[in-house]
Amino acid sequence: MLTIKKTKQDYITDTVIYFILVLLAVTTLIPLLNILAVSLSDSAKTTAGLVTVYPLGFNMTTYTTIFKDHAILTAIGVSFKRVVLSLIVDMILVVLAAYPLSRSSKAFPFRGVYMWIVVGTMLFGPSMIPMFFTVKDLHLLGTIWALVLPGAVGQFYIILMINYFRSLPSELDESASIDGASPWRRLLQIYLPLSKPIVATIALFVVVNNWNAYYDGLIYSINTDDYPLQTYIQQLVVNLDMSIRDVEQVKSLLAVSNRSLTAAKLVITMVPILLIYPFMQKYFISGIMIGSVKE
Repeated sequence: MLTIKKTKQDYITDTVIYFILVLLAVTTLIPLLNILAVSLSDSAKTTAGLVTVYPLGFNMTTYTTIFKDHAILTAIGVSFKRVVLSLIVDMILVVLAAYPLSRSSKAFPFRGVYMWIVVGTMLFGPSMIPMFFTVKDLHLLGTIWALVLPGAVGQFYIILMINYFRSLPSELDESASIDGASPWRRLLQIYLPLSKPIVATIALFVVVNNWNAYYDGLIYSINTDDYPLQTYIQQLVVNLDMSIRDVEQVKSLLAVSNRSLTAAKLVITMVPILLIYPFMQKYFISGIMIGSVKE
């Protein structure tokens, strides 16, 4: 076995690279620690700006204040429901759109027309008012589907999936076709099992986008009970709408600082994504690299 002996210059280079990587990791970690510390610190010390990366006057008042409001549990349920439904609907529609568009022009003569439609709608999307009236005319206002269907078909996701499908060996499709496999069978038994990286990548995008979205909840939700978590916390922290709270909830909000509430909001919304991302990271890196390559 051939071994390459490292020179002194190689060790210096490796040391510099590792130092830069550690520095970047610490730079990324410090803001997260600060947000967590602020959310767990005493209101006075937080307001005074004394909190750095560890709590001062440790307490859970901010979190107990937020979770005493039972409506937040409803909002969390709405967000989870939205994420699950969006994941199912988006993946089905993206796969069904990408598979035929990944075929050659000979197999799908109108492929170019549909690709222009996909790219055109990506460049010139609908504005807020026409989208609102469309959702209203479909009688979706105030339902969970108003948060799921308007953004169900992501053009960017379709393009990623198309490029990934086209990166797979064409011999697989040809041999399956010779053996008499139908297009559905080829998609379900050949293409999808080989597409775990891009499927996981798109799934991560869908989960993050739907979990973090709040503005469409303000537009399409009629009652506060229909708010997803991000919309509800935005109302709780930014607007402090006292009309939707009783006297006890108002007293609790006044007992904590707005900065602590904002930090707690960020922590609550980050936790699910931080739990999911490590399991999808290995697929995410390979999926986004292969799916982004154009032929």
